[in-house]
Amino acid sequence: MLDDRKLAVLRAIVEDYVSTNEPVGSRALADKHNLGVSPATIRNDMAALEEQGYITQPHTSAGRVPTDKGYRLFVDRLSQIKPLSVAERRAIETFLGGAVDLDDVVMRTVRLLAQLTRQVAVVQYPSLTRSAVRHVELVRVTDRRVMLVLITNTGRVEQRTVELPDSVAEDTVAHLRAVLNACLDGCRLTDVPATVGDLPDRLPAEERPVAATILSVLLETLVEKHEEKIVFAGAANLAAVDFSVGLRDVLEALEEQVVLMRLLGETSESSALHVRIGSENPYGLRGTSVVAAGYGSGDKELARLGVLGPTRMDYPVTMRAVRAVARYVGQILAGS
Repeated sequence: MLDDRKLAVLRAIVEDYVSTNEPVGSRALADKHNLGVSPATIRNDMAALEEQGYITQPHTSAGRVPTDKGYRLFVDRLSQIKPLSVAERRAIETFLGGAVDLDDVVMRTVRLLAQLTRQVAVVQYPSLTRSAVRHVELVRVTDRRVMLVLITNTGRVEQRTVELPDSVAEDTVAHLRAVLNACLDGCRLTDVPATVGDLPDRLPAEERPVAATILSVLLETLVEKHEEKIVFAGAANLAAVDFSVGLRDVLEALEEQVVLMRLLGETSESSALHVRIGSENPYGLRGTSVVAAGYGSGDKELARLGVLGPTRMDYPVTMRAVRAVARYVGQILAGS
């Protein structure tokens, strides 16, 4: 266990290295930080930190840089993350609040995260397996065609045109709409097939063929949209940082949805902020850190978002941005 002084030295090394991308020496620490000890004492502390694996010397006669272990201790010992300013909160609320639908929310979110952190931002769409039906709309287009619109509690809207086997009257469409909403309001999408399985048998004989066709399209829609979807933005930010190792692996990871999902971590009932540093990440993404958090509606996590960047990132700023944006996205979906 490190004492307070060595922790202060490690914190100063991390902060200076993140700021300058140059190895940090003892005299620079003594001049820049009010550590209250001589450069010789700082050198002794740095030697102890190096011996325990928290910092390393990249070149002979050079200063020290943090290791993955050092970054991890720095993150774990952050006493607090400075909250957003009033202006920052207002800007985020205004930008995200202008979204018109779920797609717009997701695209605005990923662009905002990339801009706030200057890293690669990744946002997962709300999982259909964690969504429920908010409303089913049936609109009669022609005598033998209706528009089926499924709206979930997470803001997803799925729309399909249904070709019917027979002509259908407006009052029949209205009746089927009412029956579907009575059965499915609040129903988890994974439970929809079982809920509507015997629905046609409970309807008047003349409505059963139309109902069966509509339900078939509804179930097909759920199957087709079951896959998870992830979007990212800010890949150009990688050009502005020093990825001395692993850049190719990072670029390849951005092309694989399943890899991005694993990087964000598994969804859970907790929306806590998680930080994975260097070797803690799957797929051997050396030199890469991921800061991720869940977002949701109410107390329920629906999906995750986060940023991916070099281990030499500004963790307090990044963690603050990810946590704040996740909270605002959850609030928007809860009110949608």
